[in-house]
Parts: sequence; C-alpha cells; structure tokens
Amino acid sequence: MFNGGGNYAFYDNGERMLDDRIFMHYFATGITPAMTAPQVGLGSVYAIAAQDANGDYLDGGKTYSVTLPGPVPAKDFWSFMVYSGQTRSMLETDQKTAGLDSFNPSVKPNADGSYTMWFGPRAPQGREGNWIQTMPGKSYNVLLRLYGPLQPWFDKTWKPGDFELVK
Repeated sequence: MFNGGGNYAFYDNGERMLDDRIFMHYFATGITPAMTAPQVGLGSVYAIAAQDANGDYLDGGKTYSVTLPGPVPAKDFWSFMVYSGQTRSMLETDQKTAGLDSFNPSVKPNADGSYTMWFGPRAPQGREGNWIQTMPGKSYNVLLRLYGPLQPWFDKTWKPGDFELVK
C-alpha cells in the first residue's frame, strides 16, 4: 500500500510525490482524500498485484491461486477486481464479471477461515465459486480492496498471500 504522503495532494513535508501521484492515477483515474489517508474501520485500502510470487507478470493464459489468511481485516467487506493491462478497465471475459467480493454467496472460506481465490482462463474443478476468469493473451493486474480496514492491515500483522502459479 502506498499513501501518497498521507494526503490526496501527494505532498510529503512540502515535496510533491510525483511517482506516487502518477502510480495512483494510473490505477484510479480519480482520487479522494479518504483514499490516501484511510483510518481503522473507515474508508478503504488497496493492494495491487501485477506479478506472481516468482516476479513474473500475471499471464491471462495461466492459472494462479492466492490465499487471504483469516480473518480478513475488513469491517465491511473485501473484494478482488481484475483490470486489463491494455485498457486499465475491468477485464472483459465470458464470465461477465471482473471480480468477486466477500458478499458474494458463491465465495466460500477454507476450513481455517482463510480464503483461496483462483485466477485463470478456466475454473479449477470444485473451485468455481472462488474463481475469477482471465483471458489467454491478455495481461492483467489485480486490486485487493479492504473496506473498513482493521488494525492488522495498518500494523502489518496481516498480509495477503502471493499469487502462486498453479499451471
């Protein structure tokens, strides 16, 4: 997570943080003060992934899994959204959705309270409810959003798993 110096104007002790400002505006074409100065239990925070655990860029023709340790530190809910590397818009797929969230009844936790999510062109058998489709030949990146983030996010005692290449 980056915070733009803790303010929506991207100043840090009078210095304009241009790299952070450009990065944020690449992923979010607009910005609000709450996006750069989240508070425990309020607003939202974001984690961005474009590479797997090996440092390779996510490939729409491959299958990956990522695990969120339980409990996920979100008072309100959490979501994964997949964005096209070509358009920066939500990735268009036959699945007709570019993400899943914890309100979706198809999303099921593991026995230990963690959640394993799957990203790939086809759903792994028995994992269809926790699967987000990607497209062969298309690059993508993923935003994990926590709405109403809780203290373990801020003190870094909780962190999402890495994207692991399955096949």
